[in-house]
Amino acid sequence: MKQCYKKEGKVLICGNGGSTSDSEHIVGELMKGFILERKICKEHVEKLKQAFPEEVEYLSENLQGALPAISLASHSALAYAYINDVAPDMVFAQQVYGYARYGDVLIGLSTSGNSQNVINAIKVAKAFGVKTIGLTGKSGGKMVGLCDVVIKVPELETYKVQELHLPVYHALCAMVEMEFFG
Repeated sequence: MKQCYKKEGKVLICGNGGSTSDSEHIVGELMKGFILERKICKEHVEKLKQAFPEEVEYLSENLQGALPAISLASHSALAYAYINDVAPDMVFAQQVYGYARYGDVLIGLSTSGNSQNVINAIKVAKAFGVKTIGLTGKSGGKMVGLCDVVIKVPELETYKVQELHLPVYHALCAMVEMEFFG
């Protein structure tokens, strides 16, 4: 993630069910201040000042430094159109194909490690030079052989895996935030 952001890339995140909510949660931690205050840089304040001199103070004080992240679960119109018109297990893969660029990162959350729509997204990501991180349960499932990094939490039951994913992704977000805003 650090390398991705140093090259001005973005992080894409996907998961099903409760992991959909985790995808959204991760975006919230990356796109605005999580633990640290994230003032925008002087160069950006100057751009705001040039464009809107009367509003620069309000705009610059209420914008925060962002680490670009997109939850693929957020696009319901595309998702349901793809489910209906093409293939339900290819929704996230299509989004990776459309959004991801070489050097970006895909985080796939699957409590079993076997969610086919997450697996297909990982396959497309790998084919196009996108680094992959899998968050899964104890067995790791198919993600173990596919992802660049797999973080397996020591549980098998879905709700317990999801509970343990929270401190893992909070730690990842905190470390990345410290790198860029600390």
